Amino acid sequence: MAKLTVEDLQLEGKKVLMRVDFNVPIKDGVIGNDNRIVAALPTIKYVIEHGGRAILLSHLGRVKKEEDKPGLSMRPVAERLSNLLNKPVTFVPTTEGKQLEDAIAKLQNGQVLVMENTRYEDVEDGEYVKRESGNDPELGKYWASLGDVFVNDAFGTAHRAHASNVGISANMEQAAAGFLMEKEIKFIGGAVDNPAHPFVAILGGAKVSDKIGVIDNLLGKADKVIIGGGMTYTFYAAKGIKIGNSLVEEDKIDLAKEIIEKAGDKLVLPVDSVVAEKFSNDVESKVVENDIPDGYMALDIGPKSVELFKNVLQDAKTVVWNGPMGVFEMSNYAEGTLEIGKFLGTLSDATTIVGGGDSTAAVQQLGVADSLTHISTGGGASLEYLEGKTLPGIAAISEK
Repeated sequence: MAKLTVEDLQLEGKKVLMRVDFNVPIKDGVIGNDNRIVAALPTIKYVIEHGGRAILLSHLGRVKKEEDKPGLSMRPVAERLSNLLNKPVTFVPTTEGKQLEDAIAKLQNGQVLVMENTRYEDVEDGEYVKRESGNDPELGKYWASLGDVFVNDAFGTAHRAHASNVGISANMEQAAAGFLMEKEIKFIGGAVDNPAHPFVAILGGAKVSDKIGVIDNLLGKADKVIIGGGMTYTFYAAKGIKIGNSLVEEDKIDLAKEIIEKAGDKLVLPVDSVVAEKFSNDVESKVVENDIPDGYMALDIGPKSVELFKNVLQDAKTVVWNGPMGVFEMSNYAEGTLEIGKFLGTLSDATTIVGGGDSTAAVQQLGVADSLTHISTGGGASLEYLEGKTLPGIAAISEK
């Protein structure tokens, strides 16, 4: 069944509750990166252009004690949103009560209101009570009472059952997906459920344990699964290849052996590595094939691995990439990640989907983001979706 979307709703004159993902980096009241705010603009604009009164809810960071609140206020976010929309945005510094209710009552068609960080509700009288993140039924019911319809555009929290997504949905006659959520369902859900073949998954990052569910699920769906990043060396250890001082999860070596046996030639591992004696950008590095010398650690894939991966990818019709190929934050070990990102930008006949902070940063740094089909806004949500899990935030959206 297809999900209800914002385009299916009658918006004129309606109070439209919108769960957005404005969980942006803020330091000393200054927003470091506003990509998530920008990503929500199409849905917000659609609502207000169609006469809706937009009431935006989002969490920001983790609020575990009273002292966390001042640094995690949504006020700077509301100000940035106002600049991006080029129109006033009402900010209400609370999540419950008369001040919020009065402000909503004053909203006119086409106006926007941002309420305070939903996770302020997780701390009450100095205690960490997790009302929002614990999906308190009364809180979800209260927030639902503030609007006429509900639009969920926050894929980044879709893997969590919170009061501001699942709780509101449970108390609304109609819960619809925003444009951003709709894209995530279409592309990531489509890649998992009905990909065009050849389908190639690229999985990087430090730990096998973080990606085991994804690897297991995708081995049953993909034609090839490329492995990069630190978790490579747990697979190396499982194959009896020397890993020097490289990152390894000793307790996952047997699991890696099982994956190798199950995968057969579907699993593609690096054939060379960039290694150094220290986890540092300031030491000499070198490229070695297969065995990592004693005293060295692998910090990126090498040039032969890049070429191998490109050969696997060149005929792909669907590509999903999650996780870096090396220690991307250090320039000496970013080459593998950057080369893969650059190559994906050339695959004009493929559906290319990127998720995860470092891989997303890589394609943005390269300026190839616009040539890819979809850049996911969800880290944990993308991973769980790729695992084939049912995401509570998506399940709570009404069917058409």
